[in-house]
Amino acid sequence: MPTIYLSPSTQEFNPYNGGGNEEYYMNLIADAMEPYLAASGIQFVRNTPDMTAASSIAASNSGVFDLHLALHSNATAAGNGAVRGSEVYYYPSSVSGKRFADILAKNLKLIYPLPDRVRTVPTTSLGEVSRTRAPGVLIEIAYHDNAEDAQWIRDNIELIAANIVLSLTEYFGIPFNLPQPITVANVATNGGNLNVRTKPSTDAFIVGRIPNGSEVTVYARVPDWALVGYNGIVGYVRDIYVNF
Repeated sequence: MPTIYLSPSTQEFNPYNGGGNEEYYMNLIADAMEPYLAASGIQFVRNTPDMTAASSIAASNSGVFDLHLALHSNATAAGNGAVRGSEVYYYPSSVSGKRFADILAKNLKLIYPLPDRVRTVPTTSLGEVSRTRAPGVLIEIAYHDNAEDAQWIRDNIELIAANIVLSLTEYFGIPFNLPQPITVANVATNGGNLNVRTKPSTDAFIVGRIPNGSEVTVYARVPDWALVGYNGIVGYVRDIYVNF
């Protein structure tokens, strides 16, 4: 199952029209994403507010990630609050980055109030796109110096978070699951190992096996299957072999 580096903005000095700042609201969105990520089987490492863009890039590059995702909000150079829109940045030569940016923009158009102002933008100047080992994408979710855009972000933290995770699941080709209470259970195969798969299907790729009697973390349940974690392995198992 995929692992991403999640990098909400560390720019507390960028004020929002009406109060608050970019770091605060982007971390709220990242907070809201976490239950959706867990329920959909996407593992992640996340930066912290005391980090910088440079240290976030270094942390991302020190690990092995399938994607680097930076969460930001935008402002005009003049700071006059006259511009609205959502922009998704990717590195021009990154096929994977462009594919994810296109998916993000497509889905953001479903929730942003001005869908014709959602666009993808190739760039070589943003470090979290150009300097990351993993394919990097940076979302400027809306313009925080615009009163309407800033309020739209405030009012839609959960919706934005769910929409971004939906795009991640589409990019990785895995099911999108709504958050569920995380529980523990035990594998009950009567002796054999339990196959762990990337999707809830017996045709899906096997990512690992869990010994009989092992305790697993249950992140989500779907018909006939459960999304579980065991010793760093995350994936789907047949629920008939799990005692909940």
